[in-house]
Amino acid sequence: MSIFDKAKAKAEELLGRAEQVYGESHGDAAATVAGEAHVLEAEAEEEELERQEHRDDDGLAGAR
Repeated sequence: MSIFDKAKAKAEELLGRAEQVYGESHGDAAATVAGEAHVLEAEAEEEELERQEHRDDDGLAGAR
C-alpha cells in the first residue's frame, strides 16, 4: 500500500500500454495481447491497493 507499490503498478500499466501500441502498429498480435494483459494486471493491482487504502480508513482517526 506504499507509494512504491502504486508507482510499480503505474509503471507496469505504462509498460503494458507501450507494448500494446507496439503490437498494434507492427501487426504483432502476441505483443498486443501481452500488452493488454500487463495493463489489466496493473489496473487490478491498483484497484486492490485502493481497496486496502480505503479499508484502513474507517473515519475514526483519533477517536480511539
